[in-house]
Amino acid sequence: MPRYTRDQLLQLAKSQIQEITPTQLKEMLDAGQELTLVDIREREEWVQGHIPEALFIPRGYLELQIEQHQPDRSKPVVVYCAGGVRSALAARNLKEMGYEKVLSLLGGFNGWKDAGLPFQVPRVLEEAQRIRYSRHIILPEVGEEGQIRLLESKVLLIGAGGLGSPAAMYLAAAGVGTLGIVDYDVVDVSNLQRQILHGHSDVGRPKVESARDRIQEINPDVTVIGHPEPISRTNALEIIREYDVVLNGSDNFPTRYLVNDACQFLRKPLVDASIFMFEGQVTVYRPAVPEKGIQGGPCYRCLYPDPPPPGEVPSCAEAGVLGVLPGIVGSIQALEAIKLLLGIGEPLVGRLLMIDTLEMSFRTLKVQRNPDCPVCGDRPTITELIDYEQFCGLPPRVPVEARPNGSGQSVPA
Repeated sequence: MPRYTRDQLLQLAKSQIQEITPTQLKEMLDAGQELTLVDIREREEWVQGHIPEALFIPRGYLELQIEQHQPDRSKPVVVYCAGGVRSALAARNLKEMGYEKVLSLLGGFNGWKDAGLPFQVPRVLEEAQRIRYSRHIILPEVGEEGQIRLLESKVLLIGAGGLGSPAAMYLAAAGVGTLGIVDYDVVDVSNLQRQILHGHSDVGRPKVESARDRIQEINPDVTVIGHPEPISRTNALEIIREYDVVLNGSDNFPTRYLVNDACQFLRKPLVDASIFMFEGQVTVYRPAVPEKGIQGGPCYRCLYPDPPPPGEVPSCAEAGVLGVLPGIVGSIQALEAIKLLLGIGEPLVGRLLMIDTLEMSFRTLKVQRNPDCPVCGDRPTITELIDYEQFCGLPPRVPVEARPNGSGQSVPA
């Protein structure tokens, strides 16, 4: 077996691969040519700047991870390092793996900068954050870039009750940077069987305050914005407008229709769920955003054009709910929200997930958008928020502070 010096090995590698100049690479990128551009430097080099659109795969992980990013070995792959030495050796190894069109950037990133070509200085996680989110970062679908996206995201939870509790805790643990919580109720002893955001010492406290304390204990990276007021047609658009994704954990029909309509008008994705006794359901209502290439799915009114008569559907307070159930359903809501924020997987758009915990069965029903829907249809007839209590045949809700005993029925599940 031949023995090579460093220079001989590099010369051999360069004789077996193709190199391109920074100008040629820039022309390929400007032309929109389909290629996978990989920065194989170490992290301390990457954070000082990188070529736009480049993937970051340190040299020691290249052969282990390249297939996850580009499984098609017939597609072009361009690798670069600081000066073009490591990338030449890496390109040779990729050719040995069967990649047919591997190119090494001549002069590397230094050559790119010296040519006056644009580069980006990325936002990076602090060392403590890299440790906290390490299990996310090693997932190719998330990585450091995805984790940063979560930290920059804002999610609004309608209710800090049965569904909002597990959803808030897992979103906080995952590092979603801002959580808004709409809830005007106080913690009651009867809540503690399922609303795990709150503890016995929180009884009598506003739920938004109890939730903030618990979330800060889970993850100090998270900012909690409390909205201790009923969401209504007068404030819904103002509140929802500031968030990227909305999770609905309410248990009354006026709030469901209100939040749905507001999200449709603002083109915000809504992760909706409900629970009853031993059963739950989850779906995602995502409005169309043509300029971002997002096709819309059905909305809540496509499934339920009209609310049931008052009193026909019992609440959890009347029919009961198994305490574990909202933990399952709320966790799925959190997962769907994270998928939407990261742009990964297949969210439950146009699909209704039905859960029966007595049978432990999961069924998925397809749901079609209704072209005649008054809100998301082809010719909408509802273009502004309405009086939802009147629409549902219910008297107006009374804020907590106006009730005789200061507590009353909880809005969230």
